Amino acid sequence: MLFDESFKRRYALSDQGVAGIKRGTAWTVVVNLVVMGSVGILCLAMSQLMDTLVHGAPLPGLAIYVAILAGFVILSLATHVRQYACTYGLVYDEVRTMRIGLAEHLRRLPLSFFAGRDLADLTDTIMSDVNRMEHVWSHVLGYLYGSAISTAIVAVALLACDWRMAIACLWGVPVAFALLFGSRRLSERKAERTRAAALVVADGIQETIECVREIHATNQEGRYLAELDAKIDEHERVMRSGELACGIFVNAASVIMRLGVATTVLTGASLILAGEIDFMLLFMFLLAITRIYAPFDQSLALIAEVFMTKISVERLMEVYETPTATGEARFEPQGHDVRFEGVGFAYQDERVLDDVTFTAREGEVTALVGASGSGKSTVARLAARLWDADEGTVSVGGVDVSTVDPEVLLGDYAVVFQDVTLFDDTVMENIRLGRSGATDDEVRAAATAANCDEFVERLPQGLETPIGENGARLSGGERQRISIARALLKDAPIVVLDEATASLDVENETEVQAALSRLLAGKTVLVIAHRMRTVEAADKIVVLDGGRIVEEGAPSELLKRENGAFARMRELQRAGELWSLRSA
Repeated sequence: MLFDESFKRRYALSDQGVAGIKRGTAWTVVVNLVVMGSVGILCLAMSQLMDTLVHGAPLPGLAIYVAILAGFVILSLATHVRQYACTYGLVYDEVRTMRIGLAEHLRRLPLSFFAGRDLADLTDTIMSDVNRMEHVWSHVLGYLYGSAISTAIVAVALLACDWRMAIACLWGVPVAFALLFGSRRLSERKAERTRAAALVVADGIQETIECVREIHATNQEGRYLAELDAKIDEHERVMRSGELACGIFVNAASVIMRLGVATTVLTGASLILAGEIDFMLLFMFLLAITRIYAPFDQSLALIAEVFMTKISVERLMEVYETPTATGEARFEPQGHDVRFEGVGFAYQDERVLDDVTFTAREGEVTALVGASGSGKSTVARLAARLWDADEGTVSVGGVDVSTVDPEVLLGDYAVVFQDVTLFDDTVMENIRLGRSGATDDEVRAAATAANCDEFVERLPQGLETPIGENGARLSGGERQRISIARALLKDAPIVVLDEATASLDVENETEVQAALSRLLAGKTVLVIAHRMRTVEAADKIVVLDGGRIVEEGAPSELLKRENGAFARMRELQRAGELWSLRSA
């Protein structure tokens, strides 16, 4: 059991994967022993032939040899088929289990995990690192361990025949592997450098694609392409260096192991001349040595890959070992008031919120306002447990949200972000994300309530029209209305609006605001907005500055306060509205 846990950790395997590798190893042992059996058949045939040539003994009938050969072919085919099923078939199931397991684990991780990670690096972990491990699971581990076991069995048999010839035959195997394991740290360092260089290239390509408009607009194509070329060249240089270093040790190990052929011939010849063995024993060892080395040919070529996968294993295990956001599966609040009590929060070492206390009441609109970086979006994320507070408590209807499973909790939330994320699917399916299992009629009703009909009617297939990656075929206002349609379809008792209309033109803003009016009726609403006129109709305003609440109350009350923070912000925006472009 202890070995299984160590093996799982070393190669990032599941329990099913460990069992699969064990089966693959066992059948590799069987296959290698069956193949070694061909040496015995050949030795038997050669012995019969020598008896006939030397002593005139009659040869067995051809039918006997045909039967033996047919039996060997059938046995070999059956064992090879079973070995394939237990190495590749089971391993491909493990790859599926690994990817699904990673996706499930990532789904339950707090957003703080993603905030501190390079998403290109995380994507590479899910795709490339799993691919690297799949190759090791299927092509290396079973063959390597199976070859070691079968060689040990054969070595015992050879030692029983003649220990001197056995040592001459086998000495190269442990020496070759000792050389490879001695180079392990060098291989791991080279793999780490290659991985880092590959990530630099991936980041450079992603940055170039994402910023292509800015690059063209500022005439920086030449500089960006030159930098990308330099990154690619550096990656190739590091990769060649790593492969050369590994290749030198692998080939040196192969040469050392093959020296066993020479020592077997020399030892056998000297023993024959001394009259201590006969030619048939030497012949048997020469046949055996060809089969003993064969299973290691592939293993030697790929064992360096096992060393290089240490980085991939560490990255995969880092994801698996990151604690998920957990909690109770039951959520039975007494109403849906959202209350913050002495809440503090920091992103790593940066303090964002300090002693935040307020209540967003059910049936009311509570607006969060303040300068950029004052903590408004953080408050909204803590309210929905997208992050967990470092200090204090956030509760809904008297229930501490940190004690509730996030997926259960979010069933009572509808969140409309400023930056809408859509999938490369139809309008219908993008809206249906709001509530899985909703009927087409319910989706159409939500689309109508969100004022989507105006642009859906222009689409060639209406609601069944694919909208491209992240809604590339739609405008910003149209994407926002789809987001609101999702929230309407979900019909959750708590609604969080994070700058839902900030980037819209006047016409689209009017359409979106009409849709929002339908969404917000009777709900607990948290609104984040920079435009003061957007929140003047709110029931309550909470003004944040530097992560602290500096004002709280009804808009009419706050506007009456002389030198109040909200009144000052409103006056500044009014002054800004009078600004216009004028030529000098």
